[in-house]
Amino acid sequence: MPQGPCWLELDGERTTLETGDIVAFPFGTPHMLGAGNGERLLDPGGDLPSKPWNAGPILRYDDGAPQVRLLCGYIQCEAMDFAPFRQVLPRFIHVRTNGLGATDWLVAATAQIIVEVDRPERGGSSILERLTEVAFLEVLRREFLRRENATSGWLAAIRNPGIGRCLGLLHDHPARDWTLEELARASGLSRSALCGHFTAMLGTSPIRYLRDWRLYLASVQLRLMDRTLSAIALDAGYGSEAAFNRAFARRFGKPPAEWRRSGSAR
Repeated sequence: MPQGPCWLELDGERTTLETGDIVAFPFGTPHMLGAGNGERLLDPGGDLPSKPWNAGPILRYDDGAPQVRLLCGYIQCEAMDFAPFRQVLPRFIHVRTNGLGATDWLVAATAQIIVEVDRPERGGSSILERLTEVAFLEVLRREFLRRENATSGWLAAIRNPGIGRCLGLLHDHPARDWTLEELARASGLSRSALCGHFTAMLGTSPIRYLRDWRLYLASVQLRLMDRTLSAIALDAGYGSEAAFNRAFARRFGKPPAEWRRSGSAR
């Protein structure tokens, strides 16, 4: 969120930013920043001090250009690495808030974020975390609404009543031993209609989607949780650790134990 004009450079292309603009990089894409008429490019990510931080770091650059203030944050969302999500989200989202007015709740939320940063009070870090999460979700929602005419992909699928219900079931209850008949019945579709529409929109069948979602959840657990491989394999729908090892290696290029040791979730 810049205060003052500046620009960012991504893959050699520059985008001018105005006061109040919000930019998001769902996958942490490297980018550079600049201000004024100079050609100097800044790399704030590379200039950050080493962690841990006692407080949010402040970087100051003085090269004679007009003063520009940018407020940056970071949100970790493990689900962003799931292939259908990666395919639907752009690397760079740009929302202009100029002209929306103070009653727009995204404008109000970001204004409150600035207040919490400038005048920190007890409990402010928790408030900042929640405000940042909500603001990011709203940025994503506006990006999705901007592309509401899509006819294929994950966005089209979640807007389709039957396919959206099916996806909701798979994501909410991944450990359940779903059958195609159960999914079709719960989605209000015939088996053939469910398979046909699902495959047309997502390029895979409901059961294969469930398998990939379970394996992705297993990859997250391997990185973040100290659970046994057999317990993770059971959650992923595999009756034996050996079967889970084979499926995981096919999907991620290495067996789960090696994946865990190397921290390969990203």
